[in-house]
Amino acid sequence: MAIVVNMPRLSDTMEEGTVAAWLKKVGDKIEEGDILAEIETDKATMEFESFNEGTLLHIGVQEGETTKVDELLAIIGDEGEDISGILNGGGNASAEVKEDKNVAETSSEETSETSDAPSTSSNLPEGVIVVTMPRLSDTMEEGTVATWLKKVGDTIEEGDILAEIETDKATMEFESFQSGTLLEIGLQEGESAKVDALLAIIGPAGTDVSGVASSFSTSSAPAKKETPKVETKSEAPKATPAVSAKPSSPTPTPVTANGRVYVSPLAKKLAEEKGINLTKIQGSGENGRIVKRDIENYEPAASAASVGKFVPSGQEDFDDIDNSQMRKAIAKALTNSKFSAPHYYLSVEFDMENAMAFRAQFNSIPDTKISYNDIVVKACALALKEHPQVNSQWFADKMRLNNHVHIGVAVAVPDGLVVPVVRFANEQTLPQIGAAVKDLAGKARNKKLTPDEMQGSTFTVSNLGMFGIDTFTSIINQPNSAILSVGNIVEKPVVKNGKIVVGNTMKLSLACDHRTVDGATGAQFLQTLKGYIENPVTMLV
Repeated sequence: MAIVVNMPRLSDTMEEGTVAAWLKKVGDKIEEGDILAEIETDKATMEFESFNEGTLLHIGVQEGETTKVDELLAIIGDEGEDISGILNGGGNASAEVKEDKNVAETSSEETSETSDAPSTSSNLPEGVIVVTMPRLSDTMEEGTVATWLKKVGDTIEEGDILAEIETDKATMEFESFQSGTLLEIGLQEGESAKVDALLAIIGPAGTDVSGVASSFSTSSAPAKKETPKVETKSEAPKATPAVSAKPSSPTPTPVTANGRVYVSPLAKKLAEEKGINLTKIQGSGENGRIVKRDIENYEPAASAASVGKFVPSGQEDFDDIDNSQMRKAIAKALTNSKFSAPHYYLSVEFDMENAMAFRAQFNSIPDTKISYNDIVVKACALALKEHPQVNSQWFADKMRLNNHVHIGVAVAVPDGLVVPVVRFANEQTLPQIGAAVKDLAGKARNKKLTPDEMQGSTFTVSNLGMFGIDTFTSIINQPNSAILSVGNIVEKPVVKNGKIVVGNTMKLSLACDHRTVDGATGAQFLQTLKGYIENPVTMLV
């Protein structure tokens, strides 16, 4: 009997999954434990194994396409078994899921009202694949096409990079899992669309797909119907003057209709570091795309001479930069925190003489290196055990006092900020904390963090001391009740034993949610923290 395999829920925040790659094809024999596919979910790509044996009879979600949890992913059964009744009864209809197997028995006929591109696959011309906007993170609601690396009519090979997609986490290269010809682009550069909206159509060269895009649009659920929005933008009148304004220049700058520059991510990063205006550069890459060598070979004086453009002093100038998906997500989360949690701030200044001597002695041990931030994290973890109210979390119907201590450590990345979590920090040694923070920070900068590594914090530490910042305040990382802002160690005159001497101090600021942490409670926590940081040897007892 045929078994319906639904899109599994692979994390507690997962609502939809994207098939990154199918490792089996229709007609293949499946053994229990075989890896069926690689599923992109939240912030990681996970292997999805079969809990059934049989023949793979049907694939309901093509590579690169997205569907909701519990929607049809595949059908496994006996070779040659007739499954037309299942498909005609609603290809995306959710069957009763067996939670221990991530599979489902065939349900009674049930028509899905939220079908997307895969549901219309039977109406597509032979060999045509509809590629939709994938969900690349748990908070992603829409994606923006930063750059198309292929154009309509190009031959596509499996593994080719089709486009660069801006999500709320990063700008990612989006590769094709199909071979064929790029027949249609549903979303132009600089335009945004919701997850599951039409992105592109791939198929045999010369295939007429004029009706596919419209049928995709009309058959999509209202929440997913993005094609009309895309068409409105692509036909906007402002596109014409943006293109026609360029011919007068002998070396036209590679700019899209909406003012977006054709540039590789690496070249864009180098240009930002060097302060180079990309519109001054003629790209030498494919289709005039600006690449790394263009930035490295750029000479401002020569460029100005070739363009023949005089810029008078005092002329107003600015660059508009579209908000990335990560920046939008950060803005949404922090705005919600700032205006929903009643923040108040407590500032202190600690004597760091003993901490500096302690660190120097500790690092004299071979193969051992700890930072001041490691000392702060360890001290916070121990202080939180003594003040569980500060280690609490606020929810709409309850306040949770955590008996464990998971400390989030804010890490700056090029596109924003992420907060990986050091778990059970109070139980770890200083070298263990140092190794954990270093590993997590490296993964964050390389975009390799898993969802589990960014979830579950009970308290957060944000340190800008290494950037020379003396004092600052932070916004609470909800649902936590507090966040500690750590400044730079400053050498300055201090009074000791009635005399002015040279000392080293560090300023810290504790932001608290007044719904869970009263002022006196926050002050007591800082007093305990002061004892550990000013006398760090007590953390080893």
